Amino acid sequence: MNELHIFTLFFLAMLLISTLMRLYLSQRQINYVSQHRAKVPDSFAENISLQDHQKAADYTTAKVKFGRLPLFYEVALILFWTLGGGLQWLDQNILALDLNPILTGISVILVFTFISSMLDLPFSIYSTFVIEEKFGFNRTTIKTFIIDMIKGSLLGLAIGVPLLYVILWLMEQTGDQWWIYTWLVISGFSLFMMWVYPTWIAPIFNKFEPLEKGETLNRITSLLERCGFNSNGIFVIDGSKRSSHGNAYFSGFGRNKRIVFFDTLLKMLSDDELEAVLAHELGHFKKKHIIKGILISFATTLLGLALLAWLMKAEWFYSALGVSQTSTYMALLLFTLVLPVFTFVFQPLFSIFSRKNEFEADAFAAEQTDAKYLIQALVGLYRENASTLTPDPLYSAFYDSHPPAPVRISHLNAHA
Repeated sequence: MNELHIFTLFFLAMLLISTLMRLYLSQRQINYVSQHRAKVPDSFAENISLQDHQKAADYTTAKVKFGRLPLFYEVALILFWTLGGGLQWLDQNILALDLNPILTGISVILVFTFISSMLDLPFSIYSTFVIEEKFGFNRTTIKTFIIDMIKGSLLGLAIGVPLLYVILWLMEQTGDQWWIYTWLVISGFSLFMMWVYPTWIAPIFNKFEPLEKGETLNRITSLLERCGFNSNGIFVIDGSKRSSHGNAYFSGFGRNKRIVFFDTLLKMLSDDELEAVLAHELGHFKKKHIIKGILISFATTLLGLALLAWLMKAEWFYSALGVSQTSTYMALLLFTLVLPVFTFVFQPLFSIFSRKNEFEADAFAAEQTDAKYLIQALVGLYRENASTLTPDPLYSAFYDSHPPAPVRISHLNAHA
């Protein structure tokens, strides 16, 4: 059996394995959450009602069940684009326009992205206006949804096309070492985007207001001074414009860092709880989790580009995936399309790393504030966001970047 057939079979085998694994995990999650729906876990019984617990169980189950439909669609679509000849058909039609290789590549990738986005749109609409609406979380209007989609598309074109042009030019013109130059460009671009995002990009979608003067701001400022954290401002975002879910995050890089609270979060938590949540976020900064995450991202990108540099020289890589004509842009598109099929089984490794960071950030917060306030804040967020308290352990290991609620609260209680 030749190389082409081996890789085709390997691709199909991994696609089948990853699909069956995702179906198996989803069924485990549904069964586990349903089995524990009738009773609130003992450690949460005083703070979360049975009604809230059951709402979280039903919300979780509804999302997991709905997620199966996009899964089958995703599998069908990847087979259509590859072995079904979809990319081959698209490539031939764009080649007929007789553009130069770089413009041809940009055109193929843009048309592919547009078609994929339009095919994904019904799932996004259903998730927002049916599931989120049913459980009382959606506040997005149709007008806002459409405007967000238009803004996102225009922003993607403005940022993505120049970057794509540079990458394809490097792949075409810089010889066998193109992947190193491309990695340098992507790494530099990523850092630049982290720096400009808070002040230039995020305000395109949301309104940011400085946190009003008062006790809340004073306590946050004091905490920042104790932790030696310098920021470019403390802001409140109009998250309630789209959802009732609450959140807080850091954005930016270097001196352009911002602390951002959702307006919904400010309504959920007391000042003590808010301070504890911010201390947790500061823990990520003090423990250098952000820098470590960036370095891991850079390392995996470098490995991926090195693998792509090897694959793009092999004709069997194209033909085994349904494309007859080799090209740099098609190698890039094929690689991006099929890579998740082969990497799904490694997801728990990233979850382990992420959860380790969360435990460390929780421990830091417990040193800076009273751990009981972070516990209260988390319990409140679990309740208000309808986060299940009883996720299936194996499902959670694959999909959850944060520790399951009972495990996390138990760790915090040890610090309290």
